[in-house]
Amino acid sequence: MKESKVFIAGTGKSGIAAAKMVLAMNGEVLLYNSNADTDRKSVMSNFGADDKVTFLCGELHPVDLRGIQLAVMSPGIPMNSSFIALLDQARIPVIGELELAYQASKGKIAAITGTNGKTTTTALVGEILKAHYKNVVVAGNIGEPFSAEALKTSEESATVVEVSSFMLETIMDFRPDVSAILNITPDHLDRHLTMDNYIKCKKAIVMNQTKEDTVVLNYSDPILREFGQSRGLKPRVVWFSSREKPKGDALYLNDDCIFLRRNGKEEIVIDVHELNLLGTHNYENVMAAVAVGLNMGVPLEEITEVLKTFKAVEHRIEFVRERCKVRYYNDSKGTNPDAAIQALKAMPGPTILIGGGYDKHSEYDDWVKLFPGKVKKLILLGQTRDKIYECCRKYGFDEVSFADDMSEAVRTCASFADEGDYVLLSPACASWGMFKNYEERGEIFKRCVQEL
Repeated sequence: MKESKVFIAGTGKSGIAAAKMVLAMNGEVLLYNSNADTDRKSVMSNFGADDKVTFLCGELHPVDLRGIQLAVMSPGIPMNSSFIALLDQARIPVIGELELAYQASKGKIAAITGTNGKTTTTALVGEILKAHYKNVVVAGNIGEPFSAEALKTSEESATVVEVSSFMLETIMDFRPDVSAILNITPDHLDRHLTMDNYIKCKKAIVMNQTKEDTVVLNYSDPILREFGQSRGLKPRVVWFSSREKPKGDALYLNDDCIFLRRNGKEEIVIDVHELNLLGTHNYENVMAAVAVGLNMGVPLEEITEVLKTFKAVEHRIEFVRERCKVRYYNDSKGTNPDAAIQALKAMPGPTILIGGGYDKHSEYDDWVKLFPGKVKKLILLGQTRDKIYECCRKYGFDEVSFADDMSEAVRTCASFADEGDYVLLSPACASWGMFKNYEERGEIFKRCVQEL
């Protein structure tokens, strides 16, 4: 990277982090945003006066690419963006921010993907690694981009990275020592267009792994079971399952206990009642995290101690408050129907549910089918509210109200809630349009709940 001139597309967290990493390696940066209205002053405030950074926004021209030796894409930029054709014509190699960080990192790496559960599992793996390693990096979709942390790693480091399908679209050499695919259900079809494309991106996490590496897979997921049993798969497979006892090395749930089988011997890892997490989906996250931790070299007894103290990650079925004997939970990270299904199943009693948001071309039938007998009232907001309402009508569920903002939604929930009920924000949709991101949506929900 030294002396190189690097084109970096995207001026969000990932783009800025990638640019700073290139500068730290004595490179030069052309930072680009296709939005002509991007605030130049705001972008350049991230850099010093002497930093070798040029900022460009709006239309990209071939002359702008003179001297560029490498192009780095931020995860949020689709690979069919019009300006990428210019990079291809100029024969400039294109990689993603994840790949850039990987090439500069050192030490052992665990990478976790899946439609749902990534952040909780990544955070838990991070805590497990911290119990054993002195230098631990937790990065990717959780916290800071990998490129903000990569240069801090050493040969003694252990890194866990939460990776999305967007990030896996642009890998070349990325090879984790341990990978995990938690589950695959429809999501991001507005970008990937088909499930086949989405599945290919998820599976790419093992693309460069060898027989010396490990992949952790969900045996209960039919897509992943078939994938794990395929002849061409190179890394060693470790299964986890909440429904069955897979053959070989595996973690599984049986009679409220998580069991580990390795080298033909079985032992109890933990009773789920000792965990601070709700729901079967979270028990799956725990099993995956244990499998990753073990294969990163952490002894089981150290892992078990971490499991007993770990608490839910913010915005993932996060307890907010109890008011008038009604408990409020924030699951703003429930950005697709399957995640929202898991959160709803985790509620122990009658639930008033807040849903709706940005349309990622999802279907809501399986989510809505759970409502009768479980959801007392559904409060809808955002772009998808009419689409979800029509789905509710199709299945004869008519306990639906609309709200124009989160404050109105929370007040409506409180008006319908009785003693012993649960209020849950789990939108089944992305936050864009009404909020900057799911974090902002969750923070506003929590503030509105506290103001009741």
